[in-house]
Amino acid sequence: METGPVETCRFVPPYLLRRIAPQSLVVDQVHRGRRSALLLEGRSVVAPGGPAWRVHTAAHGTDLPGAPARAAGQPPSGDPAVDEAADGITGALALFAEVYGRSSYDGHGAPVTLSVHYGQDYDNAFWNGTQLVFGDGDEKVFGRFTRPVDVLGHELTHAVTEHTAGLRYQDQPGALNESMSDVFASCLKQRLLGQTAEEADWLIGAGLFVPGIRARALRDMAAPGTAYDDPLLGQDPQVGTLADYVETSDDDGGVHINSGIPNRAFQLAAVGIGGTSWDGAGRIWYAALTGGDVGPDTDFAGFAAATVAAAGTHADAVRRAWSAVGVATGRRVAVRRSGGFAGLRTGAELDLDGDDPRAAEAAWLVGRVDLAAVPADDPHPDRYVYDLDLCGARARVPEQHLTPDLARLVELVLGDSP
Repeated sequence: METGPVETCRFVPPYLLRRIAPQSLVVDQVHRGRRSALLLEGRSVVAPGGPAWRVHTAAHGTDLPGAPARAAGQPPSGDPAVDEAADGITGALALFAEVYGRSSYDGHGAPVTLSVHYGQDYDNAFWNGTQLVFGDGDEKVFGRFTRPVDVLGHELTHAVTEHTAGLRYQDQPGALNESMSDVFASCLKQRLLGQTAEEADWLIGAGLFVPGIRARALRDMAAPGTAYDDPLLGQDPQVGTLADYVETSDDDGGVHINSGIPNRAFQLAAVGIGGTSWDGAGRIWYAALTGGDVGPDTDFAGFAAATVAAAGTHADAVRRAWSAVGVATGRRVAVRRSGGFAGLRTGAELDLDGDDPRAAEAAWLVGRVDLAAVPADDPHPDRYVYDLDLCGARARVPEQHLTPDLARLVELVLGDSP
């Protein structure tokens, strides 16, 4: 598929870098500018021909890709970062080729360029639309970003997503983009370790933090929000259910925070289906990502429906997994409320095809409502605003324009009266 401009997708979220490594955040912002200039120039981001992959060293500078250090078919270099990157990209390309029938990230055998030893004490790794880049960490909080293989799997999957569904890196589509990278990073890690979904630890970035930091990993797919709790890092802010979805302008709309919701759905589906993650739930998620029903603006519910449609005999297990995190997979009503005197926000969804006792009344109300007839005036000061999604019909409705039917529907979904 044709791809448009993409954001540079980084492993460590900006809210964490602001606490521990502001210098790395500055480097990221400079690099984002370079990426934008590259896109405006219309330069190709795929180098033709050559080996399947080549690792370079940036020698602690920021000029990319740096000096060639090792290519596919060559023996180990003796540089741990170079060789970790080489082993990781070999395993990641094998996962996509041998399990999902995909030749490289673009599906057409594009050679992969990687750079290690990027920057001075650089606390991150990223895919920039051209290549994979890894810092060595500052050795105060983070070690080498090539050490955990799931970091590499995460970044390569950003390239796969860019060349398939093209999920926009903002809000729910952006959280799905991040989740896809964690999903196939976990599949890679578990495949290399020979683990079943039940045996796996479901940690992303385990081994990345240096000793003394109170952190098991950067994220925990099985229990979002529990990966770290450290005086320097703060507490892991990830959420694991739609009811806790975080509305924010930071982090491209909370893509690293809210990715915990689809992450947990995948983990539950993988365990529910049984066997290995890459051969069970992984095949379903890959089919949904590449099947044509998921596009740049697909939200959680849209992706959930695509996974159920692709699940075959495992549809019930997949449906249960999404239901456990509060995402409906059939006809659904979604309500998000913001504003008011205290500025509080909340939201919830209701599956009209499920067994929830509220579903029948809600379906009857949806049939009576015409969102197109609701006035679109500005909200009154200190009153609520409701973002409504009624089985695909969407509108933003100020509190003063809620009809009795809409008010009752909001009450049913949110569990309180407007």
